[in-house]
Amino acid sequence: MRRRAAGFLNGSIAAASYGTNPLFALPLYAGGIGVNSVLFYRYFFAVLIYGLWLKFVKKTSFKITLKEFFPLFFLGIFFSLSSLTLFIAFQYIEAGIACTILFIYPVMVAILMAVFFKEKITRTVVGAICLTTSGIILLYKGNPGMDLNIQGILIVLSSALLYALYIIGVKNIKAIKHIKSDKLCFYVMLFGLLVYVVNLKFCTELQIIDKPFLWLCALALSIFPTIISIETINIAIKLIGSTTTAILGALEPLTAIFFGVLLFHEHLTPRICLGVFMVLAGVILIVTRKMRVTHK
Repeated sequence: MRRRAAGFLNGSIAAASYGTNPLFALPLYAGGIGVNSVLFYRYFFAVLIYGLWLKFVKKTSFKITLKEFFPLFFLGIFFSLSSLTLFIAFQYIEAGIACTILFIYPVMVAILMAVFFKEKITRTVVGAICLTTSGIILLYKGNPGMDLNIQGILIVLSSALLYALYIIGVKNIKAIKHIKSDKLCFYVMLFGLLVYVVNLKFCTELQIIDKPFLWLCALALSIFPTIISIETINIAIKLIGSTTTAILGALEPLTAIFFGVLLFHEHLTPRICLGVFMVLAGVILIVTRKMRVTHK
């Protein structure tokens, strides 16, 4: 019982902490810091802090083979591009709604696994797809009198797809299955950092943060939705499994919407509430179906 309770607690912390992305990213945007610079600081501080923690606290070895290098490199790029597209989407649509749309990635995983790994698509999966699609259509009008930007929606969907591909890669690439989750996460963040180094022309275009509050936001962005989220989700998966942890991931968009409404004056209408419910209901159908199959 204690093991499951600890798993639920860590899974909840992981989901809620990841949902704080807009809480710390939006003030940096408002301070004039661009997307690539924001994400550079996020990944740079995360790699630095997490790397020191693994080296001196957990005594983790960073040694990898050439066979492991390339899968880790491409997983890092996929994960990083997922972050980049999500943060770009924040500039087009409300952060809470963007994070809600992002949460259809388990449905994408189910579809891709069916197409490329011959997993059967059931009526439950079809129903979940219909629910999530209907939910996104309801979210098409966020603020009263203002349509959601189609480009923003497509960018979030690309972020969800990249994250789904990352998850599938972690689960199915044989060369990295034996790597401990903490070392895997470190290298994913390290290689992901390269995206922003290149985008910023090897940091020659990096915007320098000049206010203490914004430095705190950058540090918080690297700690809460990055380091804490990654560490606690790994613990949760080990204690209660990936399926149950995925269900707890429903707290991600709810956390983002909570902060969006509370701090950034985003509108929460009955239409948005229904859209959020339908998106989450569709995803929960997917993960609970997998849970029922696992327990048979």
